[in-house]
Amino acid sequence: MFKQSTSLPETVHIASVQVATVWTNSKSPRELDSLATGETTDIETWLSNLSYEEKVALCDENRLQTQVLYGEIVLVEEVKGDWAKIIIPSQPSKKDERGYPGWVPFHQLKEVKRDEWLRPETAAVTENHTWLENEYGEEVIKLSYMTCLPVVEVEESRVAVHTHEGKGYLSKEHVAIFPTEQGGELGDGRSIIQAGEPYIGLDYLWGGMSSFGYDCSGFAYAMHKANSIQISRDASDQAMHGKEVPIDQLKPGDLLFFAYEEGKGRIHHVGFYYGDGKMLHSPMTGRGIEIVSLAGTKYERELCIARRYW
Repeated sequence: MFKQSTSLPETVHIASVQVATVWTNSKSPRELDSLATGETTDIETWLSNLSYEEKVALCDENRLQTQVLYGEIVLVEEVKGDWAKIIIPSQPSKKDERGYPGWVPFHQLKEVKRDEWLRPETAAVTENHTWLENEYGEEVIKLSYMTCLPVVEVEESRVAVHTHEGKGYLSKEHVAIFPTEQGGELGDGRSIIQAGEPYIGLDYLWGGMSSFGYDCSGFAYAMHKANSIQISRDASDQAMHGKEVPIDQLKPGDLLFFAYEEGKGRIHHVGFYYGDGKMLHSPMTGRGIEIVSLAGTKYERELCIARRYW
């Protein structure tokens, strides 16, 4: 729920599907990824249909980069055939100073005017998932946690939000409304942990940035976002910013970073310090978000730095 950038071009694009998966290039998706690349998506079914080996290939074959949520603003760099090269301003990255780069099917984007899209207030989804409804209360799109949409008006039990197809509705109980230019109320380390705990058991997804599946740094990013703190998208970038914290002074909500060669090599993982020598993290393909003790594990040997953003 961090503040929305106003330093954007007059015309931008937004994701028009529940989750737009951002690929390395137009050749990256396989036929079995069609549920993630269509004009409508079904991320849950896509992931449930993938085998362990097919999920691992998203990483090992360098197919998937990141994801953007419904209504999230992107900048279109170029269009080649059915594909668009985009920049994601809300996901800071050393790959591009303007935001995270990658490719998406062009039909998953809709062009909007910046000043028409950005409203004084924004509604952020605070439930694991919620349904965007039409005026008759019919379910339209199942949205992820931390999907943010412009507020049109607040009704008794629903919030009317702006979408690329006009007015949509969200349950008032399932959103938090915040001033667009200021962002939401800043959380602390404990509230970051509390935001992450409901996702224990959620399967890991390489490149995942939604409550349908997170990778390690996507989980870190989303729980900070829930507390109105914007951090970089990737673990290696996250380790370069924030306040460095001595390992013997850790507090719940601090980020722990892990590197190959027993902490001396390249950073490859991030998790939250949970307290009492434990970590909350999204570990790897085939395992769900979990709380683990560090003592006597590879994580204890590979721990290289800790950072605090709250």
